[in-house]
Amino acid sequence: METFNGLLATIIVILSLLSSFANAEFHYHEFIVQETRITRLCRTKNIITVNGQFPGPTLTVRNGDTLFVTVVNRARYNVTIHWHGIRQMRTPWADGPEYVTQCPIRPGGFYTYRFTIENQEGTLWWHAHSKWLRATVYGALVILPKQGSNFPFLQPQKDIPILLGEWWNRDIIAVQRQAQFTGAAPNNSDAYTINGQPGDLYRCSSQGTVKVSVNPGETVLVRVINAALNQQLFFSVANHMLTVVGVDATYNKPFKTNVIMVGPGQTTNVILTANRPPGRYYLAASAYATARNTQFDNTTTTAILEYTNLVSGANSRPSLPQLPAFNDTATATAFTSQLRSILSNNVRVPNQIDENLFFTVGLGLVNCAPGPRCQGPNNTRFAASMNNISFVLPRRTSLLQAYYQNIPGIYTLDFPLVPPVQFDYTGNVSRGLWQPRFGTKLHKIKFGSTVQIVLQDTAIFSTEDHPIHLHGYHFWVVGQGFGNFNPQTDTATFNLVDPPVRNTIDVPVGGWAVIRFVADNPGVWLFHCHIDSHLAWGLGMAFIVENGIGEKQTMEPPPPDLPQC
Repeated sequence: METFNGLLATIIVILSLLSSFANAEFHYHEFIVQETRITRLCRTKNIITVNGQFPGPTLTVRNGDTLFVTVVNRARYNVTIHWHGIRQMRTPWADGPEYVTQCPIRPGGFYTYRFTIENQEGTLWWHAHSKWLRATVYGALVILPKQGSNFPFLQPQKDIPILLGEWWNRDIIAVQRQAQFTGAAPNNSDAYTINGQPGDLYRCSSQGTVKVSVNPGETVLVRVINAALNQQLFFSVANHMLTVVGVDATYNKPFKTNVIMVGPGQTTNVILTANRPPGRYYLAASAYATARNTQFDNTTTTAILEYTNLVSGANSRPSLPQLPAFNDTATATAFTSQLRSILSNNVRVPNQIDENLFFTVGLGLVNCAPGPRCQGPNNTRFAASMNNISFVLPRRTSLLQAYYQNIPGIYTLDFPLVPPVQFDYTGNVSRGLWQPRFGTKLHKIKFGSTVQIVLQDTAIFSTEDHPIHLHGYHFWVVGQGFGNFNPQTDTATFNLVDPPVRNTIDVPVGGWAVIRFVADNPGVWLFHCHIDSHLAWGLGMAFIVENGIGEKQTMEPPPPDLPQC
């Protein structure tokens, strides 16, 4: 620890000197990853936390600020931290997914994540990207406008993060290990949570229910983050309309709604106006579950919105919002179809495409002999894939280290850019196409290329809404629809004027989404489903974006404290 403390002190002194010269905003944080005893749903157990907090600390910074977050691992598991949605321009070493951009921080080890916020404002979040530890290791990352700049809407009088999560009574690593051993789907969560608390619709949970106090007439910026491990969620506030002003740290043209749908990894900023009769109103979230014939956690988490001038009925039962049915795809689609971005004058959606890719995304089943390790449907093991390749992470080193140091034998560059076999993706799929191949296959892209990816859901085992996240980038969502993507007819429906900008896109159940981005950030970037059970089954791949010309188009060298495998 003396070496660590000395290194931290040296970093702080050097950066304080730099700050005095450059007038830059530097933020220094220490994340202690540790076991913490906690009680939920009448049970007390140990969970992994940061700094003993669940959820972890909220980091509030400004566009243009630089962060130095030293993660000290005092837990019994390897760990990494991912800064979800941060562009990480030229700093892929700070992105965080284990065995992709770094080897994990071992128990007793530490690593300092160093990165700058560049042209991003809004709500993002951070979470563990090692095993399924993000079930409890997560927190909000709030990015305010630069000093002297304002929101593109009236300044709200209150600003609160609302983190939606999932809670298991069992140890989450035991849940993961059981699923990986049996090949079956993991056990469902026992509750959903708002800011770490299930809410008073669950047993033993009334006392801890989160309460949000508002003054009559007050405007509140509510930063909704879906930190759930495996579930899309509907969110609503009883008797209050929500004005949507941003998603995934980008601003959108405001619109009103009484319910939002947030996929795992996504964030949505809404403004709530306290204009209802003084009272108590539930904030509530419940599942949007689209896979057929599968079990899911069908409970509802709540917090309470309380008006400060409430006199009578201070302890009355709050009003509950009418949340959509779990399979209400029409409501989810009605919400997402209203998103339109606010593009600055110098930003244009690319029309000329250099890389035109088509990725099927979905589940699969691996045939195996009946037994304890084949407890999926009909004595199989669950798998998942993109273009029939089930992604396998390396273990000897990370993909980024292998690329940077030219280490052979870690990955290949033959990821298929279109499905190996064309078929009726959302119809009756031949059983001969249900079993994917396994591999660590990447695709290399030249710096500055414009990339279009068609993401096509499949009906293998079941169609399902998949939240697909691209590390190191945000992208334009130029089109979405249902059924099989048809380039002859669907391309004409693309929105190339004001498409939403996201870092995580929910591919519609039994449908498709098309995204575009410019490959302006060199490094190795994971592209995967943000349902953790699907990622563990292989629903992902990675891009290598080559360096461009000059320092501003070249990734930085690895930091000296980068963990080794």
